[in-house]
Amino acid sequence: MLYLFLYPLHTRFPVLNVLRYQTFRSVLAGLTALALSLALGPLLIRRFRLANIGQTIREEVPQSHQKKAGTPTMGGLLIVASCLAATILLADPRDPYIWIALFVTVAYGAIGLTDDYLKLKRGRGKGLTGGRKLLWQFGCAFIAATVLFGIFSFSRTLYFPFLKRLHPTLPLWAYVPLAMVVMVGASNAVNLTDGLDGLAIGPVMTTSFCYWVFTYVAGNLKFARYLDVAHVEGVGEVAIFCAALIAASMGFLWFNAYPASMMMGDVGALALGGALGVVALLAKQEFVLPIAGGIFVLEAVSVIMQRYYYKLTHKRIFRMAPIHHHFELGGWPETVVVVRFWIISIVCGLVALSTLKLR
Repeated sequence: MLYLFLYPLHTRFPVLNVLRYQTFRSVLAGLTALALSLALGPLLIRRFRLANIGQTIREEVPQSHQKKAGTPTMGGLLIVASCLAATILLADPRDPYIWIALFVTVAYGAIGLTDDYLKLKRGRGKGLTGGRKLLWQFGCAFIAATVLFGIFSFSRTLYFPFLKRLHPTLPLWAYVPLAMVVMVGASNAVNLTDGLDGLAIGPVMTTSFCYWVFTYVAGNLKFARYLDVAHVEGVGEVAIFCAALIAASMGFLWFNAYPASMMMGDVGALALGGALGVVALLAKQEFVLPIAGGIFVLEAVSVIMQRYYYKLTHKRIFRMAPIHHHFELGGWPETVVVVRFWIISIVCGLVALSTLKLR
């Protein structure tokens, strides 16, 4: 909104001409989101404590986690609110891609909020059933994908990392389900990763940074042509959303670092994963997401492997799934697991960014 109000004044105040640059507005959005999250965090923690909104710990997780019971949860509201406010203030509200990204983020956050509320009300971590959660996730993803591809006629051409000449175009009936799977898969993968203090938010920031680069490049015709990637007119504004997401996550990490004084809850995990999924679609870099978000893939695959292997053999591959619990039970301190997973995430992000040139 500030962009629409201030930029037209650049003819009278030349300094406002800098607002035309998405990089500058990305920095402003990031600073705004960071300031909001740092300012609102203590207030939110106090309110949650007064309202007894505390984390419920499942019995099957390692015993060391039982001490975290009662830690204020639903801190994802801080991330979503800060990112939402900064994006609306600094991005061009006439850009439809911004609203699609915000819709998915808020819709998935609402699903997570419902799940968190039911867990608190019922106790013992009994929130939405897996089936209902997936139904709502796929429903919101269907709306977003239908609007994107059906109304705005978004390109249905696929682009693959490391493969320069392979660009198949899918029919609408095939691309919409693919887009839905990307959003739902990313959302649940981030949710599975959120099991240790600061574990999920680190890879969220590195992956968001990758897509800040991807969206800016895709929205810039010269860069897109030079790097031979898909040019998506208008998607550069989504880079501002990515910058706000990074900074809002950074502000949340201030309170989520070990020992955490606030947990993100499903309202944060589902919203952040959904945001990454829809941004990957908008940047035409869907198939780079498993690389950039390698940690999320590792966590999700470990759960799938453990579940189906146990059904077949009644034996476990890992001591416990998701895999971060496996390393915990193997003797790694929680902080060691988190930092090492962050390092892996940074490496994954660098590999993802290299796909811009290694084609």
